[in-house]
Amino acid sequence: MDVKGVLGSITFDGEWITITKTPVGPKPAPVRIRAADVAGTRYKPGTRLVHGYVQFVLPGSVPAGEKGGVLHAGRPPYEDPHSLSIPRKSNNLAEKLIAAVEQARG
Repeated sequence: MDVKGVLGSITFDGEWITITKTPVGPKPAPVRIRAADVAGTRYKPGTRLVHGYVQFVLPGSVPAGEKGGVLHAGRPPYEDPHSLSIPRKSNNLAEKLIAAVEQARG
């Protein structure tokens, strides 16, 4: 399963979640998270006016909050390695991804 984001993508193979971000500066390494290690998920669908996001919460960590401002309002910052902004056209795939991860968790 592959969800295209605003500056990257999220893939899920049934066990591992891989978040690959398109570099703004130096090329960041993809972040791999085992679905069984995810404590929770956060999802906000994109609309015509603003992008949404998918975020994975890990045990013992505090999820990055939503930013304010005009261009990036309502999403975690780009630097958050456990989230990715998504456009409206990716909402259906993002919902399926979240459901698959939740099923794999428990």
